[in-house]
Amino acid sequence: MISFRTAAQAKARISRTLKASSYEDHHDLVIEEINKRRGKWFLTSVAWMDFDDVKQMISAHIHSKWGQYNPSKPLKPWVNKIITNQMKNILRNNYSNFVRPCLSCPFNLNSESAEKQGDCSFTKSGNQDSSCPLFKKWEKTKKSAYDIKMAISIDGASHEAHSITQREYDIVSAEWRLHAEMKLQLGERQYKVYDLLFVQHKDEDEVARIMGYKTSESGRRAGYKQIKNLKKQFKEKAKKIMSTKDIFIDETGY
Repeated sequence: MISFRTAAQAKARISRTLKASSYEDHHDLVIEEINKRRGKWFLTSVAWMDFDDVKQMISAHIHSKWGQYNPSKPLKPWVNKIITNQMKNILRNNYSNFVRPCLSCPFNLNSESAEKQGDCSFTKSGNQDSSCPLFKKWEKTKKSAYDIKMAISIDGASHEAHSITQREYDIVSAEWRLHAEMKLQLGERQYKVYDLLFVQHKDEDEVARIMGYKTSESGRRAGYKQIKNLKKQFKEKAKKIMSTKDIFIDETGY
C-alpha cells in the first residue's frame, strides 16, 4: 500500500518534470520538425499564405496544446502527429473546402491545372461550366470564397490598380470587431459555439463533442442539425451587422 507521503512525493516529482519540460525548452526541436515538411507543402496558389505562415500557425498550435504532452513519452511522435493533422486542417480550411469539384471529377480533362478552368467531357460545351450541377452549386456557394483566397495574375490589370482609390483595410482588426459584435448579439451558449467554430477554428465534430450534441438520425454525425442551424443564424447575424456597421473602420474613423 502506498503511503500518503510516498504518493505526495511522486506527485511532486511529476509536477517538477512537467514544469521542466516547457515548450520553450523544446522550441528548436519543434521548428526543426516542422521545417522537415517544407518540401511537402505545395499549396502556393493561396495568395496570402506561404510555408513560413504555416510554420507559425503550427508552432503556435503546438504551444497551445503543450499542456497535453506527457513528458514520460517520446516528444517527436507527439509533435509530428500534431504537425500532420494541422497541415491537413490548414489545407482543408484554405483550399480543399473551396476548390472546384472538377479537380476530382473523372470528366475533368485538365486535372493538372488547379487554378484555371479547363475542358470537360461531361458538359455539352466541353468546358467546365454551370451546365454541370456540381459546378453550378460550387459557383453559387463557394466560388467567391475561392476567388478571395487564390492568387490572381496582374497582367493587363495595371489600369485597374491605378483607378482604385487608395484605402487600406486591416482585415484582422475587422474580423475581431465582427467577433465582438457577434458576442453582444448572441446568447451565451450560442456564442460559445460561434467562438469554437470561428475564433478557435475547431472542426464541427469537436464542437459537437464539447457542446454535448447528440443525434438520433441514422448516418448523421452528432450535432449535424444543431450546428447547421446555428451556422445559418450566425450568417444572418453577421450579414445584418455588416449592413449596419462598417467593421473595416474603427471608432476613430480610420
